[in-house]
Amino acid sequence: MTDLQTRRGPVRTAPPTGATGAGTAAAPVARPGLLLALVLGGQFMAVLDTAIVNVAVPTVRTDLHASGAALQFVVAGYTVAYAVLLITGARLGARYGYSRLFQSGLAVFTAASLACGLAPATGWLIGFRLLQGAGAALMVPQVMSIIQRTFTGRARIRALGLYSAVLAGGIAAGQVLGGLLVSADLFGSGWRPVFLVNLPIGLVLLAAGARLLPDLPGDRERGFDLPGLLVLGAALGLLVVPLVLGHELGWPLWGWVMLGASALMFALFAVVERRIARRGGQPLINGRVLGAAGLLPAVGALLMIMLAFAGFMFSFALHQQAGLGHSALRAGLCSAPIAVGFGAASLYWQRLPRRLHGVLPPLGTGLLAVGYLLLGRLLGDGSGVGAVPLLLTAVLGVLAGCAYAPLFGRALARVAPADAADASGLVVTAVQLGQVLGIALLGSVFLGAVDAPTSARGSGHALLVTSVAIGGVVVLAAGLAVRAGRADRRAERREERREEEG
Repeated sequence: MTDLQTRRGPVRTAPPTGATGAGTAAAPVARPGLLLALVLGGQFMAVLDTAIVNVAVPTVRTDLHASGAALQFVVAGYTVAYAVLLITGARLGARYGYSRLFQSGLAVFTAASLACGLAPATGWLIGFRLLQGAGAALMVPQVMSIIQRTFTGRARIRALGLYSAVLAGGIAAGQVLGGLLVSADLFGSGWRPVFLVNLPIGLVLLAAGARLLPDLPGDRERGFDLPGLLVLGAALGLLVVPLVLGHELGWPLWGWVMLGASALMFALFAVVERRIARRGGQPLINGRVLGAAGLLPAVGALLMIMLAFAGFMFSFALHQQAGLGHSALRAGLCSAPIAVGFGAASLYWQRLPRRLHGVLPPLGTGLLAVGYLLLGRLLGDGSGVGAVPLLLTAVLGVLAGCAYAPLFGRALARVAPADAADASGLVVTAVQLGQVLGIALLGSVFLGAVDAPTSARGSGHALLVTSVAIGGVVVLAAGLAVRAGRADRRAERREERREEEG
């Protein structure tokens, strides 16, 4: 079997084989490299927009006379809609076709970006940001499904590495690009280019998608599970909204009520899904997906790693801008080494000796916890971000990538191709929730440990406290990575026994 299948006709499914997942026959793909660049370009824009707006907030406030709460909704509205609707986007792709939903989501995202850039008032901007997040939620789950359905073997490993690199690079690039565009103030446009920059990119990707995307038809006979979608959407919304807005608004009572209600809604979701399965229906998250060897602990570890990564990036940027007085552009550039290290490790970890592959996730996360604590200690006295801390951030990025990328592959390795959409929706939702939780929870730890306005020493102390919390999160990730590895080894032994008996 070749790394990239190129036969025409509908996609066939097969049970998973090997460490990289199932072999699949795919729709016609004449230029696999361009296809990968296309779908990852869409993914990059979606990640970029979680960070790029942060640096434009001051100019938005001045230009639109926005209140603090309105600004929070401008920043958070995109993330909330994105996180809440991701699994819905995955199910729609499985039903109506992955390529079709990718193009539809990309079109909505691009149009909403244009609308954001032209918004005449804060209310319009908030509404268009919600629409932009919905477009991203339609587009992003299809990226992983298209990769799962078209790439096999080493090509899939490399595609997953590039996918991980895009996730890391998009966060850092958002801060750098946002700083550049706002500082340039092109034609007196202020904050608007942070949204309008998506327009030419989106149009190019839409044109390329019409030519490059393979024919990956959906299954119209597949159940839609509307009750599950509604309950899960409500549960995620009740969780994400107070976490994103809670600190800025002083943790009001309604936020705690929403968090408690989210726990009840998640419990109700489990009941609804079990009832649908007992009746012979097709639940939103198939039991086969949850039962795939190593999936759940790997997803948990991925969530924790991304929570720590996003929380550190956010807190590190706050420390530089609020405590050290760095510009948004300089803060973004100082964040680049950790993103570069993450991306490089995600691409090239498989070149390490094969005997190390199994231990990379627990070893990487264990060393990562130590590294975060060391960096917090180095910067805790309020000293500047010199060569040694920057080098250490690059090392942290390498360690995070060496843990994250193998776990990503392991999470999807034993999922049947027929369940690729459900699995990718679950994994991508966990990664996105990790980013939201990291910024909300660890950002609150940082902001709670510092008084504004703050000195460099006060901000450094807050970063040290946050680094301790991040270290604890990464230790949890290490434990989950160990569990995922054990589950994967047990599955391998079962497969070997079946082959011997067969």
